[in-house]
Amino acid sequence: MRVSIDTLPGGANPNEDWVAGTPSLAIVLDGLSTAGLSTGCSHGVPWYVAHLGGQLLACLADPDRSLSEGLSEALERVAHLHPECDLKNPGTPSATVAVLRRRYELLDHLVLADSPIVLATNEGFTVLTDLRVDSVLPELRAEVERHETHTARHREALQRFVLAQRQVRNTPEGYWVAAGDARAAAHALTSSTPLKEVHDAVVMSDGVSRLVTEYRTASWADVFTTLRSSGPRQLIQNVRDTEATDPTGRRWPRYKSGDDAAVAYCQW
Repeated sequence: MRVSIDTLPGGANPNEDWVAGTPSLAIVLDGLSTAGLSTGCSHGVPWYVAHLGGQLLACLADPDRSLSEGLSEALERVAHLHPECDLKNPGTPSATVAVLRRRYELLDHLVLADSPIVLATNEGFTVLTDLRVDSVLPELRAEVERHETHTARHREALQRFVLAQRQVRNTPEGYWVAAGDARAAAHALTSSTPLKEVHDAVVMSDGVSRLVTEYRTASWADVFTTLRSSGPRQLIQNVRDTEATDPTGRRWPRYKSGDDAAVAYCQW
């Protein structure tokens, strides 16, 4: 498997996405925004995603180990790296997880929260994602989207939304992400696809997939055409060019003008 990767921050703040590829693995992590609120951790989201990504690569080196088992051990290992932090704080650094693995003649996939994997198949495009977060707190989500980005009202509404999200994060009433408790790995969505059914695939953060799902300025066919001809950097640039036409979120309401973006494009 050949994996081409790229990632760019959405603005001036440090990149909270993380991406890696090996001859058998493609991993994308998307750190959850803290909206400037306390997390109980002195390290921060970029530190968290970098260490979780590194531990995932190590834990999934054995092809016969399940993706959920590898994620569980990686979460435990990262928790042991910063025991002095309050890992039970509901705002502890956390991330979405998307993993694609080639294992013999199968493609294994795992998604935890809304970073998708898209497979290009003979029948079209198969989107693998976990959208449980979308059903949580719709009223507060709508309040954020009523205000243009970079305004005080938008910032205040976003903080209220994030505070409320934290109370249902990693609970049966809410949604699941990678954070301080390794038990979240058991709630990831996993499946496998025969390799012969897939031409190529892409793993990405939602800062990239929104080009199709939210902005609707491209199709999945357009995405793969760009990846095949110009690679991940051009795909991310297409997202940035689209966002530049609506810098304050009037046409496409969103949490920030530009989100961090990460892509792992897989071919074999």
